[in-house]
Amino acid sequence: MLQKSTLQLLRFHFSFFLMPVYLFALSQLPQLDWADALLIFIILHFLVYPASNAYNSYMDRDEKSIGGVKKPLLPTKQLFHVSMVMDGIALLLSLVIDVFFAVGVLLYILASRAYSYRGIRLKRYPLIGYIVVIIFQGGVTFWLVYHGSHPFKSFQVPVSGLIASSLLIGGFYPLTQVYQHQADKDDGVVTISMMLGYRGTFIFTGIVYAVAFAVLAWHFISGLEPGQFLLLQIFLIPVLVYFFMWAAKVWKDTGKADFENTMRMNILASGCTNAAFLILIIWRLNE
Repeated sequence: MLQKSTLQLLRFHFSFFLMPVYLFALSQLPQLDWADALLIFIILHFLVYPASNAYNSYMDRDEKSIGGVKKPLLPTKQLFHVSMVMDGIALLLSLVIDVFFAVGVLLYILASRAYSYRGIRLKRYPLIGYIVVIIFQGGVTFWLVYHGSHPFKSFQVPVSGLIASSLLIGGFYPLTQVYQHQADKDDGVVTISMMLGYRGTFIFTGIVYAVAFAVLAWHFISGLEPGQFLLLQIFLIPVLVYFFMWAAKVWKDTGKADFENTMRMNILASGCTNAAFLILIIWRLNE
């Protein structure tokens, strides 16, 4: 039977924050293999992402708030074993898609482990850790979903989609670290957010998001789909409003860079982006 701490630290709900890349990839496919798309959703959101969360929590043994959990329980050996089993199941199911998808999932898992494992611990290094996260949670995930959900398992994945996905994660990720500076410092970790500072994190996020939306504009407009890009912009208005309001508060008081505000930002950004890409999927299906 799974212990309470194991269930908590798998953080299944955190997969919601990583869902936009999956939905974005589906929204760009000219055709969809719905059975494989559903299996990929299960592999990523119910196995790979939670197992990565679990392994990270097992290595970190956090006592302060972490992404999606305000008061984390202490991990046990069971958490480690569960993460290994989930990774094994994910890899076996990935072979149902095809071997290239399975290799991609394996690389994702290995990168995630290298990020957290005490013997390597890429998260100690702000730039390397940041780049690894945005490449694998962004571009690699987009490639996996696009390739795996295509009826003919196409390798012609739009490069602009890969870049935009990595940039979207690249803007989002530093904000998830902004309230953890002291906890990371105590653990000997230097994150990109720590390196930038509180104000610098918001400035950097704004710049990366601006570049991300420039790439998205090029992606949609060059594909003669300006209406889809406009729809995406409309859905992200609430996110921009909250971002600038929160940034203004942090400018006056860095104490506002806390867990509660971070989670509100995560939920709002993920909710609006997920909704936008869901509508784009429906739009494409009705073309």
